[in-house]
Amino acid sequence: MCQKHPQTKGFQTGDRVRAIVPAGKKTGSHTGRVAIRKTGSFNIQTEQGAVQGISWRHCTLLQRGDGYGYHPLPSIQH
Repeated sequence: MCQKHPQTKGFQTGDRVRAIVPAGKKTGSHTGRVAIRKTGSFNIQTEQGAVQGISWRHCTLLQRGDGYGYHPLPSIQH
């Protein structure tokens, strides 16, 4: 069964999320666009590249996917 917009646990492909992974191979904070895998785990596309196999338990929704692409603006230090 192929869905046009895969969704699991309140997250949908295209949403912007922040994943804070406490332990394991992918430890750290990852922010980017989420893609739902067939297995139910997430791939997160960050500026540094893709992080694969993240559990939904580590993710916090930042913005719903609306079809547009967003890039963070560099912060200006005064």
